[in-house]
Amino acid sequence: MVSWYLRVRSCRCQPRTIITWLLCCHGIQLLVVCVCHVTERTNMKQVTLALLDAATDKDSEVQEQVRKSMLTLGKQQPDRVLAMCQDYLLKHPKVKSTPLYVIELTVSIISLASDEMTRSKDVIPDWQQAASNILVAVGNKHINDIMEEILSKFQPGLLPHFFVVQTLANLSDSNVYGMVPFLNAILGTMLPMLNMAKQDNMKWVFSSALCHFSDSILEYLANLDKAPDPTVRKDTFSSEIYAAFDILFNNWLQSRESKLRLTVAEALGSMCHLMAGDKLEEQIPKLIPAILSLYKKNNEHYIISKSLCQVLDASVNMGSRVLETQLDSLLFALHQQVSAPVDYSNPPTIKNHNEVLRCFSILANSFPDRLVMFVLQKLENSNERSRVGSLAVLRHLINSTTSTMEGKKLLILASIRQPMADHSNKVKKRVVQVISAMAHHGYLELEGGELLVRFIVQNCALPDTYQVQFGPTDPEEVTNEALRTMCDNTLHLLTTTVGRLADVLWPKLLYYLTPPQFSNATTPLCKSLIVLGNKKKSNQEPSFNIDFTQEGRRKIYSLEAFLCYILCLLSKTLATIDDDKWVCQLAAEATRYLSTYNNAIEEKSFLYQCIGMTLQQSFNKEVVRKQLQEVLLTARHNDAVEREGVAMGVGLCANSHLEGTLAKLDEFGKSDAFKKSPSIFNLLKERNDVEVEKVKSTLILCYGQVALNAPPEKILNRIDQDILRSISKHFNTKDFIKAEPADSMRTPVRHLVMTTCANLMYPSPFADCFCVSFVQNMVSFHNLGALLGRLSPRCSDPHPAVRTAAIDCIYTLLYIQLRYEGFSLDYKDDAVDSLLPLKDRLENPDHSVLYKACSDLTKRLPQQQMTTLVFMLFEGLVDSQTNCCRASSVILNTLLKNRGGGLQELVAHTHTHCSLFSWFLPEKKLQKKMTLLCVGVHFSFQMTCGLKELLLNGQSQEPVVTLFPRLFSCLTVRLGASVGVSAPRDNNTKHTASVHLRCRDQRLDEDKAWDLIKEPNTHITGVTLLARAMSKHAGPRLPSIVECLCPSLNNIYECQRVTVTAFFSELLNHHVVTELMLIDVLMNNMMERISDPCCTVRMLSVRGLGNIAEGSPEKVHRHKQKCLCFSFLASGPLAGKLITLEAMSGLSKVLLYLDKKNENDEIRCAAIHLMGNLSKFGSGEPVFKDQIHNVLVSLLLHLVDPNPQVVKACKFAMRVCAPVVGSEQITTMFQNHLHEDKSLHYGEFINDLTKYLIQDFPGMLNFYHISVIQFFKSNWPEVRAGAAMFIGMTRLLAPNV
Repeated sequence: MVSWYLRVRSCRCQPRTIITWLLCCHGIQLLVVCVCHVTERTNMKQVTLALLDAATDKDSEVQEQVRKSMLTLGKQQPDRVLAMCQDYLLKHPKVKSTPLYVIELTVSIISLASDEMTRSKDVIPDWQQAASNILVAVGNKHINDIMEEILSKFQPGLLPHFFVVQTLANLSDSNVYGMVPFLNAILGTMLPMLNMAKQDNMKWVFSSALCHFSDSILEYLANLDKAPDPTVRKDTFSSEIYAAFDILFNNWLQSRESKLRLTVAEALGSMCHLMAGDKLEEQIPKLIPAILSLYKKNNEHYIISKSLCQVLDASVNMGSRVLETQLDSLLFALHQQVSAPVDYSNPPTIKNHNEVLRCFSILANSFPDRLVMFVLQKLENSNERSRVGSLAVLRHLINSTTSTMEGKKLLILASIRQPMADHSNKVKKRVVQVISAMAHHGYLELEGGELLVRFIVQNCALPDTYQVQFGPTDPEEVTNEALRTMCDNTLHLLTTTVGRLADVLWPKLLYYLTPPQFSNATTPLCKSLIVLGNKKKSNQEPSFNIDFTQEGRRKIYSLEAFLCYILCLLSKTLATIDDDKWVCQLAAEATRYLSTYNNAIEEKSFLYQCIGMTLQQSFNKEVVRKQLQEVLLTARHNDAVEREGVAMGVGLCANSHLEGTLAKLDEFGKSDAFKKSPSIFNLLKERNDVEVEKVKSTLILCYGQVALNAPPEKILNRIDQDILRSISKHFNTKDFIKAEPADSMRTPVRHLVMTTCANLMYPSPFADCFCVSFVQNMVSFHNLGALLGRLSPRCSDPHPAVRTAAIDCIYTLLYIQLRYEGFSLDYKDDAVDSLLPLKDRLENPDHSVLYKACSDLTKRLPQQQMTTLVFMLFEGLVDSQTNCCRASSVILNTLLKNRGGGLQELVAHTHTHCSLFSWFLPEKKLQKKMTLLCVGVHFSFQMTCGLKELLLNGQSQEPVVTLFPRLFSCLTVRLGASVGVSAPRDNNTKHTASVHLRCRDQRLDEDKAWDLIKEPNTHITGVTLLARAMSKHAGPRLPSIVECLCPSLNNIYECQRVTVTAFFSELLNHHVVTELMLIDVLMNNMMERISDPCCTVRMLSVRGLGNIAEGSPEKVHRHKQKCLCFSFLASGPLAGKLITLEAMSGLSKVLLYLDKKNENDEIRCAAIHLMGNLSKFGSGEPVFKDQIHNVLVSLLLHLVDPNPQVVKACKFAMRVCAPVVGSEQITTMFQNHLHEDKSLHYGEFINDLTKYLIQDFPGMLNFYHISVIQFFKSNWPEVRAGAAMFIGMTRLLAPNV
């Protein structure tokens, strides 16, 4: 042996060759010796591979020696040997099974790693973590061996090693399908250990493990089709998870250690998905505030947001009712998080931002209205960070909740305009991102979408950033260059990827090529236009050909277009020169040359525009201010053309210098040019008033051009406070009248002045005389209705002078109308003359006088003027004076009563009028109008349409919420009365029910509830779905709704009683009525309806009384006598088959809850006897068969009831019900064996009955099993024994079920 060994040691051959040779020579013992002396790395690999090659040798002795050699090598270097074994098996897939030595080696490695991991009680991460990693790696293939080892160190009553718990947690991540079957037992063992953990590190590892366990269970349940055991359910773990949740939430979450708090929060979020719904509902009011408070205690927010997101997801999935109470605090905290700066170099901040957005998406699915209103209100906040966060949420909602946001597109389009006017490039960047999202979801095709396209193009034309940065730069800063590039890319993206935008962008983008403010956007505009044009040309679309001009207008606009191109050329030239000093000098020289063009007004006007364009390209604010001052002071304001040229030049300058231009105009408005300054010693006449008014005219024109040319996003906030305020100081109607030639009665200015005079609230004597004079001298009189519509409400104005002037104007107007009708100048009309005495009575009027005056005004009005008058009066409904609003309403009412026959053509537009009316009403008046519509139950079609339009009013949310119970109740009753009723003539609505209030529940749309409600044969089903949705989403409002609906139960109209009874009946099917203490009210109403003359009402009341067993089973005992009494009544002479069926169905539900020891035996006997008697009505009817099968198990088990009277009742009921069961064998058996005075061998009876059930009703066995299971909790041992016997018999006779 020694000589052989020496020869082997001195051999120069490869180790693999030597091993093979030794095996061939059967040098087995020498082989073991050689293996023991293998030390070098190369030799180790060669020897191992040689042994693996020999592992499949047919000689058993060779296999044994190879096994020993491999074990020897494995103990020396376990990691390398194990890795080489794995590689070998992967390269040789034909090896059918793992060799025995590999299994033994695996077991040895598991034992070695486990011992190393737990050898020291202290936590030493270096080698203990390495040992744990080995166990996790091996556990991916040998989970049973690993669990056998780990669970030996995870014993009840003993606190395990830190790394034992961590290894279990990591195993649940790496091998989900292998670990989940063990988790129920592991959780049961772990729960007592949680109270034993005192140190923070043990609390941390337990929390981490619970988090991993919960995630693994959820992954397992989500992929049951791949799981080895598809019968695993969530409720398998619910009780253990809730027990652990209670400890973590109430004890550990308050820890001072930040790391522990975060881990506990993460675990709580994962565990929520596995908790029972009622338990989670109890914890939500405490859990959500606790998680939100962690934001203030921890710097790292990602884990908190992740946990909150999981809690919200679980709450929404289980239909939480209390989540809405936490909504305000949730939205506030989440908005703070989403508004925080995102550090893109720090992944946790990015993850936190994304989790917060996910929270918003989850809430949007349950509370879309409140969430959208919250976000849009936040957009109104001028704070940059708040707006950026709000825009991020809005973009995410548009992309992630498409169906939810569908009905809010117009609201979002209107609200996005405000952040578009923000000066911050950060906000603009977010706005561009929102617009991109809106484009992909069909927003830009709607009205107002062109403004969003303009915003993109406008930012494509941004100039370069010229500001010099001092100090550290803001990492979130968005430069003009960056924003411009982003807009370029966005425009290209919208052009190439959003096909439906082609008609929006073409030819609209062409309009932006010529205006100078968009000159920098020429390149991206042309790129997009080329793509759009080529696409339309290749598709041969008619819209490819664009008709830019209309016939007869080319000459008119040719000069204007030429001048526009020159200005554009000037702008681009100045931008290319890029020399501000030279630009300033050019502006000064041009201003100096103005006086040389006094004889060429058109050219001088254009020179003003060139000066404005030059100042637009200048960056020197002082030069801009000085040149504007020069232009305004030297201009000849008497000339209209020059005034217009000055205004256009000032407007062009405001495009780049809005602040400076407005400041200069304000200064100019306060200058001496607007004052009447006398000359020296008052020897000369004061400055002409007309001259001052011309200067004012120039100033007003300047403000108009500033508003026209300034950037929309900047001018929006300045219109009110700067422009309109300044104009109002200089605008005087009477002065404009003086400034116009006296002989020009038909100029546009005259027309505008007269319109202004007619609407003056406090007219002076001059204005009154002028109004009357103008009316008397009118040449054409086609607008009588419009004038009367404007003036007549003023007869009730609170100012006496206005009332008198209004009467005079109307008096003159009506006499002019008489002239048009052919009457002579001296003709007197009593109706018209009766207006004059009213003037004296209007000095101190009462309301009756005012209203009578208003009502008499329209008697002489021609029929063709009625339409105009009506629409003018609609505008009067929103007059600033309340009395005038009332007068408009009275006149409208009088018109409809006295002359409504001539307004038939307007009937088709009823909805339009109602809509207009609703939008005119201020929010404070909406509630009053809705209240009036709710007073009566018997709506007419027009009132229903009017109420619909009020509900659609954008300001109606608050009054609708206030009046919701009354609105809902009235509309529900109206709904019942509208079923099958055709709409009035000339209306396309098939059913009036289609204009009623709709409950916003996606499930109602999915179930087609609204379609069901409208049809007579499915109306009850639709009302049932509506009541179900209300009980789920409107619980707090149900008491008021029920109170409003109760009187309708006594209504003479059968259809309304049916609707309300169906609604109440379904409410009793839900536990919310017990929580709201409505059970007694509803039960009493159902009892009253039992004697209703309508068969359908009686059937629904019976159904409602039976539903108490489903919705409030704990109340069955309290109302048991009612539940039995209703059935007696239902089986009386007025009962039909449907009523009997409902009675049997309800009774079968109630019987299940009368199985209590303390229950009155007489009640149970009566219920069972009643079931038997009811079945007589169902003889030969298949529809009753299911109801009998529902109670068959209950009757069968009560054949061994301790009370003999109950047993007799069961025998009677089963014998009488037998013909309905549907089996001749069972019928014969019941008739022969179930006699009240004969004893019964229960075991044999069960055995025979089970055979017949299996034979005749194999499909019902699962239902029987489910029914029997609940009797295992019966208070009577005889019943529990009977249940076990029944289950046993069915399993014995039908093992495959």
